Amino acid sequence: MNIYLELTHRFNTGKLRAIISSGQAVVLHRLAIMSKDGDWILREDSETMKHILTVLSEYGAQYRFGAPLDIRWMSGGWSSHFEFWHNQLRIRTDFLTRPPRISKSTLKKLWQEQKKLDLPFVGLKELAAIKMTNREKDYAVIGELARLMSNPRDQFLYSRSARDLIILAEKYPSLVQKLMRQRPFLEKISQGRERLEEAIDAEKRMLIHVNEKRLEAYIKTSEKWQAIWPDVAKKVSGYPLIMAHEIMVKYAEEVLPFQVAGEQLNDSNQG
Repeated sequence: MNIYLELTHRFNTGKLRAIISSGQAVVLHRLAIMSKDGDWILREDSETMKHILTVLSEYGAQYRFGAPLDIRWMSGGWSSHFEFWHNQLRIRTDFLTRPPRISKSTLKKLWQEQKKLDLPFVGLKELAAIKMTNREKDYAVIGELARLMSNPRDQFLYSRSARDLIILAEKYPSLVQKLMRQRPFLEKISQGRERLEEAIDAEKRMLIHVNEKRLEAYIKTSEKWQAIWPDVAKKVSGYPLIMAHEIMVKYAEEVLPFQVAGEQLNDSNQG
């Protein structure tokens, strides 16, 4: 079994705690053959944090730079990162509870929907929002996700193809007018493919800049933590993960704020 699917099944023993996100979700939507690491959205409760750490410890996982897998930091929008070796491959795993660009209501609905599935992973629209990062390659993925969406409204809101949008507008002219407030550049459809492509590129640059600004806030807030991280990593090296976690938390409590000032977060994602 794919190690990331194996981990997902173990994370969710007894109840739903983890939903596959990002690259592995792209694979599960059959838009990629493989992804080099694993990302999960976690249920925001202490039992989940403890369970995930226990599973990871059984694989000999160690922390990479990031926040401790502790509800205090997770509820502040931070993410936790680990790695371990499995079948001569380095496995990297990333976790958060409050994915950016996902609203409280959307996240609650996602948890409710995934309860019905043996293998929980984020849907097309949620994945498209998650992929609005500062990496150019993610926007090609968003475009392919939009082509898998069955609802024309969703296709209008997420498509990255001028050609696809023009074809959609010919089929659903009234829908274009309704959605211009949510995606203003749709008004460019009537001005031809070249102008529309310029507008799509401009939107991408805007989304990239927004995400860069968001990340810069986290980088600035974690400067003191980054400065002492090499020493912390040395101190916890060789300890079993549960013990390393306890040591790491004590150091992080001194220098890493639970939340980034000014960051607007969705509310708790319990569902």
